[in-house]
Amino acid sequence: MAYDVIVLGSGPGGYPAAIRASQLGFKVAIIEKESLGGICLNWGCIPTKALLKSAQVYEYMKHSTSYGINTSGVEHDFGGVIKRSRGVADKMSKGVQFLMRKNKIDVIMGYGKLKAKGQIEVTGADGNKQLVEGKYIVIATGGRARELPNLKIDGKKVIGYREAMVLPNQPKSMIVVGSGAIGVEFAYFYSTLGTKVTVVEFLPRVVPIEDEDVSKELEKQFKKQGIEVMTSSTVESVDTTGNGVKAQVKKQDGSVITLEADVVLSAVGVVANVENIGLEELGVKTEKGKVSVDKYQQTNVPGIFAIGDCAPGQALAHVATKEGINAAEYIGYLEKKYNHQPEPMDYNNIPGCTYCTPEIASIGYTEKAAKEAGYEVKVGKFPFIASGKASAAGNTDGFVKVIFDAKYGEFLGAHMIGASVTDLIAEVSVARKLETTAHEILNAVHPHPTMSEAVKEATAAAYGEAIDI
Repeated sequence: MAYDVIVLGSGPGGYPAAIRASQLGFKVAIIEKESLGGICLNWGCIPTKALLKSAQVYEYMKHSTSYGINTSGVEHDFGGVIKRSRGVADKMSKGVQFLMRKNKIDVIMGYGKLKAKGQIEVTGADGNKQLVEGKYIVIATGGRARELPNLKIDGKKVIGYREAMVLPNQPKSMIVVGSGAIGVEFAYFYSTLGTKVTVVEFLPRVVPIEDEDVSKELEKQFKKQGIEVMTSSTVESVDTTGNGVKAQVKKQDGSVITLEADVVLSAVGVVANVENIGLEELGVKTEKGKVSVDKYQQTNVPGIFAIGDCAPGQALAHVATKEGINAAEYIGYLEKKYNHQPEPMDYNNIPGCTYCTPEIASIGYTEKAAKEAGYEVKVGKFPFIASGKASAAGNTDGFVKVIFDAKYGEFLGAHMIGASVTDLIAEVSVARKLETTAHEILNAVHPHPTMSEAVKEATAAAYGEAIDI
């Protein structure tokens, strides 16, 4: 079978790349070994948000009296929560199937491996092999949970994110190793449903890539929720021979304590899926476990592109999507089906979102990074406790923090923690893309009462013009 473009992997990078290539007039095939939509739709972004929504609804109901609504006997059905999450994921995966049909993209199920220039061998579930040929190949193989040598995932007592989404029974206690997005989201979910959760983080603060003020606020909120947080700590070993798990944890002072729990969730990041897909045979360069690419996602081998978690950019679904579209449009440009080169990615203007409660969203420079880059900065902070909408909604935890260049007013970064901030961050992304300064933010009228006013108010605070604080 011969195609113009073959996409290896159907996640949030792969399927948009296939659709955009089809829109540009190419004959396209997509190869998927498991489920259309990849990890994001089936085992990542979407089903986890469904779980978190169930936890949030349960939390609202438990505290309904604070809204003047009396309820009694509120209970959760753990199995029902898991079932709803899987249903949401299945619906989204079926949506991708529809999009493939709509855009006349051939779907080839099986494990794909590069065999020669323009050729991929696909091994089906039945073991049968077929050769698929294409002028251009887009590698979108994604990533998987990183595994530590002393924390081997057995799928039962030491689990990864996939098992955490479909546990048959709710554990009474859980140790979460790692406090990135995956770790803190599951920590919130299980804690809200009644599991005793302990978070163990190797670095000095939780969500360590975030601004320091955000880390401090999340740790404070987690402790209020009853989540135990241990930073500057490492899991030295785990013993799974008994009924539960015993973890030896080394603390900052060098002392070692034993934590006991029903299960340990390893959430120490992701690693790219670059092994056993034929990269070495074709001479495709990799560096630090990722496929090396140029600004148009091209590898060193002509005709082969790489996008998403297996490429060097941030391992985020929205990054993969844009990289996939860019790759398709650059192929279109090479084949004279698209009239200009796509605009390369600006990896310093990528929003990062974490969906625990309170939510976290950030973009651009942290305050520390801006100063280290040589900027003189103006920093403004607006607490949600001063927001009318937040007060009315009963969600006053957190703040919006903004960072501007003192000399020119350039919008260097924004860091938010609180309700709905994963929606608020888009304003800053667009503002920074348009090279907006503080002046424009202050003079753009924000609707009242909304959470979005916090962006304007934080900006006003940076310039000594705050009204509501």
